[in-house]
Amino acid sequence: MTLALIAIIVIVVIFGPQVWCSHVLNRYSEDSNHIPGTGGELAEHLLDRLGIAGVTVEMTGTGQDHYDPRARAVRLGENNYTGRSLTAVAVSAHEVGHALQDYLGYKPLRLRTRLATITSLAEKIASVILVSFPFITLLTKSHIAGIAIFLTGLTIMLLPVITRLITLPVEWDASFGRALPVLSAGNYLPESAMPVVKKILVAAALTYVAASLASLLNFYRWIAILRR
Repeated sequence: MTLALIAIIVIVVIFGPQVWCSHVLNRYSEDSNHIPGTGGELAEHLLDRLGIAGVTVEMTGTGQDHYDPRARAVRLGENNYTGRSLTAVAVSAHEVGHALQDYLGYKPLRLRTRLATITSLAEKIASVILVSFPFITLLTKSHIAGIAIFLTGLTIMLLPVITRLITLPVEWDASFGRALPVLSAGNYLPESAMPVVKKILVAAALTYVAASLASLLNFYRWIAILRR
């Protein structure tokens, strides 16, 4: 009974934020006649209004909304790029918030960009290390060397989780330090819609955290494989 309860708690902790974020974003994704433009049009308008030159607005085929500081591009999934929903408005403003951070030289965003590059490379290295761990142990006949390699690989595998967690302030600032003030000052939406927009902005900010928690399963999967 105790193990079952622990399993339920772990599942809720790992998948709960992801399910909630998806629920909120999907719930308010229906188009409304009260919204005058699409998410893509709003993003272009906000970039122009804020005086951020050289940033493009693109529709991404992956469906993952994000700002790419290297390409200087706001990328929106099709639903948010072409949609006229509260989700489209809030998510577009959130991604423009990242563009504004970049334009103003917001140091935490630049740190996250560097960490993301390092983390991507580290994940690949960790996969190689963990796969080669049993073979190296056999060849060297040294359990100490094998354990050291194993722990190194697992530590590197944790980097994506740590990176996403420590950059949560970047996401929060994009939602409530940048997007919300711009939307409120511009009167793009009726006041009655702002509580819903705030909820969507919370979901947009927590999306990366939810993904990092889910990625813990990859970490556990490697442990399970190597225990066989």
